[in-house]
Amino acid sequence: MAISFSDLHTEAGLKALEEFLSGKTYISGDQISKDDVRVFAAVAKPGDGFPNVCRWYESVSGILALRFPGKALGVKVGSQAADPTPAPPAEASKEAADDDDLDLFGDETEEEKKAAEEREAAVKASSKKKESGKSSVLLDVKPWDDETDMKKLEEAVRSLEMPGLLWGASKLVAVGYGIKKLQIMMTIVDDLVSVDSLIEEELTVEPRNEYIQSCDIVAFNKI
Repeated sequence: MAISFSDLHTEAGLKALEEFLSGKTYISGDQISKDDVRVFAAVAKPGDGFPNVCRWYESVSGILALRFPGKALGVKVGSQAADPTPAPPAEASKEAADDDDLDLFGDETEEEKKAAEEREAAVKASSKKKESGKSSVLLDVKPWDDETDMKKLEEAVRSLEMPGLLWGASKLVAVGYGIKKLQIMMTIVDDLVSVDSLIEEELTVEPRNEYIQSCDIVAFNKI
């Protein structure tokens, strides 16, 4: 709507608006103009016999209600009942429409920007989580000597539990001089488990180092 109207709280003003709207398609989709908002705010008196004003008013009112829920931005016109709350004076309505706090087409507020950034960060985090890869690792676990209880050594290894770690098949492999080492498979989620940290901070420190002398990565393959 590219026209301004005055005295829309009077019958004459509403009649002029009714004539202007007659035969026009005044709302396209969910788009409204600043002129629509200003005229909407200035309609301060209900009346009868203005079907075009009613349809236009209801269209604008519906769009504003979706965009700004909970805000009273106008009054009913036409044959429907008026809001029981007294309507504000026309001049006050115009001032409210021009106020920065009610700028329906202005820049985003800090709260809106922050909320948008949080939504974007959540989407990125979710995408990263979905893209997180897995790896298959073959580990050599060596005992201290031929007297080390290999059954307890394997129990010590498998007792290590953490998110993103799954132990697999294992076997004992002869090294020499009666000594055997444990070869064990594990599957890890790359973003959750660091194999180096797992060895240095878990497998080769107390209490597991009672049985485990050292660990070596034999094979590391992305799944």
